Amino acid sequence: MTKISWLRTMRNVLDSYNNPAVLIDAEYNVVATNNSYDFRFGGLNGRSSAKCFFLSHGYQQPCDQEGETCPMQEARDSGHRASVLHIHNTPQGKEHVGIDTIPITDDEERAYFIEVMKPIREVSAVPIANKMIGRSRAFNELVDLIQRVGKTDTNVLLMGPSGAGKELAAQALHSTSPRASKPFVTVECSGLTDSLFESELFGHIKGAFTGAISSRTGLVQSAHGGTLFLDEVGDVPLHLQVKLLRLIETKTFRPVGDSKSIAADFRLVCATHKDLPAMVERGEFRDDLYHRISTFPIRLPSLAERRQDLPLLVESILLRIEDKAPLKLTDEALQLLAQQPFKGNIRELKNILERAVVLRHDDLIGTDVIKRSLNLIPVAELSGQKTDGLVQMAEQRLSLDQVEQRYLEVLLQRCVDKGQVAEIAGCSLRTLYRKLEP
Repeated sequence: MTKISWLRTMRNVLDSYNNPAVLIDAEYNVVATNNSYDFRFGGLNGRSSAKCFFLSHGYQQPCDQEGETCPMQEARDSGHRASVLHIHNTPQGKEHVGIDTIPITDDEERAYFIEVMKPIREVSAVPIANKMIGRSRAFNELVDLIQRVGKTDTNVLLMGPSGAGKELAAQALHSTSPRASKPFVTVECSGLTDSLFESELFGHIKGAFTGAISSRTGLVQSAHGGTLFLDEVGDVPLHLQVKLLRLIETKTFRPVGDSKSIAADFRLVCATHKDLPAMVERGEFRDDLYHRISTFPIRLPSLAERRQDLPLLVESILLRIEDKAPLKLTDEALQLLAQQPFKGNIRELKNILERAVVLRHDDLIGTDVIKRSLNLIPVAELSGQKTDGLVQMAEQRLSLDQVEQRYLEVLLQRCVDKGQVAEIAGCSLRTLYRKLEP
């Protein structure tokens, strides 16, 4: 078979794929495309071939020389299928794309590679609301893990600092899964007191306890067929963890006051900012429960680990805060933000930008506004003392809990509602109520 006839045959093979697919030779030349690729990415535009790295990214050299993983190089080295996640240029802008690369040879043993591309809808490389957003290497590695495990029913434990976006990651896992059309139900474990735990999770029947004037469906049953997301699972008290363990092991539960067990059908995703292995060592978290929920652990990177995404995140957050005005930061203001430690991660960035939007003079936000936003509530002012307030508290030998209580008390005096206090403190409203309990 001649090379021309072989390429014609391979075009027919490429058209058997529903997703965009191309054939690449050993010199990185795209020599054939399928109809789906032509429709989505514009094809070769009349050329007989073009470099794959230029078509996909606008690069002048292979991806691995630009600091990215080259799927073709991986497939060439291993001799087997390789899968990576890349960001491709498309007519719609930059998009995350999952790539499967398959090495093949022609009749004369010349090396070629079929690349099949699957657009990833659950995340975004451009500013958009209610999705995980990023382009950095750390972010792409996270998305790759979500895509791999999302298609399964495996229990996932999302770990990482507060404010890193664990709930959005859980929603992305749900959207990637075969259960995507079913409910996604969040259980905020921080706010579940002993008396509420079973009723919230398992529901109750009428008359089960004083005040139960009607039956109530629990969150586990509400998640039937979908995903049950246990947020801050590390806050579940030790004596209640056995009830959670039984639910996971047996996939059955009993509403409070009922003698009949009900079958549960859900995919479990948990999240925590705590060090669960250390809690297990201290006897604060059950070892058997930890191993049940952490079948596939995923650590979310902090904002400090993905600073490359800061301009994109800023643009996206400003769009969510005010979608009727083209808000933008000056380059100097963005540089000032980039110097911050962001211990509160994306949640802290959102708080700063919300203050900046309130304080801005016009649609272009400069360094003066960002400086005021960063120091909107000075520590000294919050403590109700002079600038040496923290030193005085240290001299008084106050515990961290006592310092936290003072901070929350001052916030409560200065803010309109508890929702605003929770937002500034970087916790959920339920967590705030728990911290305020005497």
